[in-house]
Amino acid sequence: MKLLKKLTEIRGASGDESKIRDFVIKYIQKEQKKWKVEPTLFYGDDFQDALIVVFGKPRVAIFAHLDSIGFTTGYGKNVIKIGGPVTNDGINLVGKDSKGEIETQLMVIENPEEQDELQYIFEREIDRGTILTFKPNFRETENYIQSPYMDNRLGVWNALKVAETLENGAIVFSTYEEHGGNSVGFCGRFLYEKYGLRKALISDITWVTDGVVHGGGVAISMRDSGVPRKSYLNEIIQLAKKSKVKFQLEVESAGGSDGTMLQKSDLPFDWCFIGAPEDNVHSPDEIVAKYDIMCMVELYKYLMKHL
Repeated sequence: MKLLKKLTEIRGASGDESKIRDFVIKYIQKEQKKWKVEPTLFYGDDFQDALIVVFGKPRVAIFAHLDSIGFTTGYGKNVIKIGGPVTNDGINLVGKDSKGEIETQLMVIENPEEQDELQYIFEREIDRGTILTFKPNFRETENYIQSPYMDNRLGVWNALKVAETLENGAIVFSTYEEHGGNSVGFCGRFLYEKYGLRKALISDITWVTDGVVHGGGVAISMRDSGVPRKSYLNEIIQLAKKSKVKFQLEVESAGGSDGTMLQKSDLPFDWCFIGAPEDNVHSPDEIVAKYDIMCMVELYKYLMKHL
């Protein structure tokens, strides 16, 4: 889990993904000689801070978003949410501005009549527009991993583990998922026009709920705020049964992912969200069962071979 720990420590809130993208590029360039197939990497100005990795003759693309939730410093000592982070009093935040490294705490000023005000506690005023993220705090036990940003550094880790044995396929390390899904459309279009891809798996982390539990295996989402095409979903569930990997079916009315953004595009992409469930969502204490992580990797490997 050393790679996962490192991934969770790299700052990369929505709109600020260049550092986490560069880490993934360097990791692939270092490790790819050990992989079954050495991939082709696409990145640069035409892709903003996203990264596309192509193996052999791809039929299916994995989408894993690089970005995380966080905060932006505003006027005075106010902070503004990036995405939907938990906003509990006293949460430890880190960042960097023109004067150096920052370690601060979130302060919630309750306002019964309007929205609560969020501020930081620091001895000086932090540069306006500075991005703050949860302080790294990676914890591992026999059965669980707990850390800020399991969503979605675990999805990125899963894609990199699948890459080790992938012969034909593509991986999109996307951006802005927590705050709008900006890069999914042009990355999807690139794969559709260059390789004719029309199938996607969304490597992301879902929620522990009444119907989805720790230790129940990886979750296959039948729907959230988006609704995947039924025939594609049925194909995935049938393959999952053949794989003998333990999985559980999720049905939700809310939440979204890169799949939702694919559905909103004009591309004929089929997609399905498949991920391990976590508790303490969007907080510094996100927790995932190791068994579900293992099931996630194994099911992705099987699906990328058989879809």
